[in-house]
Amino acid sequence: MNRLVRGSSAAAVLLLALAGCKQEEQGAPVAPAAEPVQAPVVAAPAAADLHDVIENTPSYVIGISYPPAASKYPGLANALSDYAGHAKADLLKSVAELGNDKPTAPYELSLAFDMLVETPAVVAVSADGSSYTGGAHGQPLVARFVWLPEQQQLLKADDLIADAKGWQAISDFTEDKLLEQATVRAQGEDMSPEEQQAQVRNLSKMIDEGTAADATNFGQFQPVMDATGKIAALRFVFPPYQVGPYSDGTQTVDVPAAVLLPHVAADYRGLFAHP
Repeated sequence: MNRLVRGSSAAAVLLLALAGCKQEEQGAPVAPAAEPVQAPVVAAPAAADLHDVIENTPSYVIGISYPPAASKYPGLANALSDYAGHAKADLLKSVAELGNDKPTAPYELSLAFDMLVETPAVVAVSADGSSYTGGAHGQPLVARFVWLPEQQQLLKADDLIADAKGWQAISDFTEDKLLEQATVRAQGEDMSPEEQQAQVRNLSKMIDEGTAADATNFGQFQPVMDATGKIAALRFVFPPYQVGPYSDGTQTVDVPAAVLLPHVAADYRGLFAHP
């Protein structure tokens, strides 16, 4: 009998202990799940305030104009503002170096930005003008800006073409076209055939150097779009002195997509019209 009582008591104690453990497990506080870590949101850069500039003093004159549509693209607007800012700073530096002297003619900065292309995938702006700080004529200001809204970046020449072979193909094409243009100009002048040939030979050295197979020689370009919004060609822009004298002005060559595509970096091939 005592053995039965002791057995029953031990069983009761074990059941109570098990019940207590179960209650503790059920009543134990559950640690809250860790909240997912969110990546910080990087704010887009604020767009520069692209307002036209007109300044007129006895020593200098400045005129800068922008296309209103460029303000829709903050990264592009900042690039235009930076370019104009450097041009203005250079002019004002030259004015400061005059000291108390007065220039024979006011120093002058004239710079116009114009919208060339605006599609969902490609936006292009030209910058043309000059900076005059004495001498026979002003220093040409020629630049092109190609903005890719979907990638939020400027399209640079050294990113566009994937290899040296590509720059050689572009170099060969542009050199041939520029020599053709030089020949046509010479034929239109009142010169003998021998004089025309001599002029073209003299220009050929500048053209050869200015179109050497290097991205730095092709940094200024603008897209030529087709009816579907694809790039049918790139118009490479050569400022005065790069491939000819000042009197020949800014020269351009359109390189078709068929020549470019075998060498365009993979990230940008979708922008071009495919044959």
